[in-house]
Amino acid sequence: MNDVFKKRETNFLIQLIALSGLLFAVHSYLNYHFAGEVILFFPLWHIYLFHVVTVIIIYTLINYRESVGKTEVFNTFIFGMLVKMILTMVFLLPWILSKPEQKGYDLANFFIPYFIFLAFEVYSVVKILQKK
Repeated sequence: MNDVFKKRETNFLIQLIALSGLLFAVHSYLNYHFAGEVILFFPLWHIYLFHVVTVIIIYTLINYRESVGKTEVFNTFIFGMLVKMILTMVFLLPWILSKPEQKGYDLANFFIPYFIFLAFEVYSVVKILQKK
């Protein structure tokens, strides 16, 4: 592994852990105070673990391909987004098949962090692409 890959990956992981910790704390606080009586299908930590793992995998693949000199990182990013959408459907499949009574809370608990993590991932990948 070259030093550029390691440096970018380390910086990204530090930022991702900080974002995840802050977002999880705020999300837990809001759920505790405003939706404490609601029984959620997925615990918050499952949702955040899913998001963090998918973001790390996609960013690491893009970072690696760019660090070894591949110029088609955009294609890798698009393919990663497609795989992430499929994994999202697989992750949510038990919830969808259970015919939940309360759809709003579970959807918001999953998709609000999803879009925040997606924005962070796009921002991080654009930083890689702008350095060329």
